[in-house]
Order: sequence, then structure tokens, then C-alpha cells
Amino acid sequence: MTNQDNEEEIRKKAIFESMSPRRKAFIQKKGYEKWDPFMEPKDPIDIRKDQSNRTSQMLVREFLQSRSLEGYSNAYGRGVLEMVIGFINNDDRFLGMYEFVVWHQDLLKSENRK
Repeated sequence: MTNQDNEEEIRKKAIFESMSPRRKAFIQKKGYEKWDPFMEPKDPIDIRKDQSNRTSQMLVREFLQSRSLEGYSNAYGRGVLEMVIGFINNDDRFLGMYEFVVWHQDLLKSENRK
């Protein structure tokens, strides 16, 4: 064990010892060895960015501004926001929905419908 590892273990133990009994029990249930009190927190959703380097708020705003006000409802806007967050989080559920929509659109084009 290196000196740095030893110092981290001492700090980890000090943090653990300063916790409430309830919090200690929670960590012990999950496994003290697996617990990392120094882990960096995840970015809040409002600063995470997609592949185009836009935040969820930027994407929603840009998309909705490209639509007429009569063209969407509150439910429509919530759906857009849900899709954006799903894409930014790389959620397979939203990738599946997107790929189905693209496939379905191509199917309709190939059958000369809408």
C-alpha cells in the first residue's frame, strides 16, 4: 500500500467515524470496501451536454422555437424535454423510441404514405 493510499484510507475512516449511526449502517450494508467518499459527483442535468455540446435547456429551446406556437401543447413540450434528457443520459429506452420513429418514417416513405 502506497503512502497516498494509506492517507486516503485514514481520511476515509475519519469521514466514516464522523457519520451518524444510521448513515454508517447504510454504508456497511452496501459494503465499506466499495464505498468511495472521494468520488466526484455527477454533473447536474442542466450542465450535461449532448454530442452537439448543447445543454438540455438549449436543445429544448432551439427545437420548440422551430415550431409554431399553435403546433404544440404542454404535453408536447414535456415529451421533448423527456427525450432530450434521455438522449443526454444515453438511455436505451429513448434510443429505441428514436430508432423506431426513424424506421417507421422510412417505412411510410417506401410505401408512398405520408
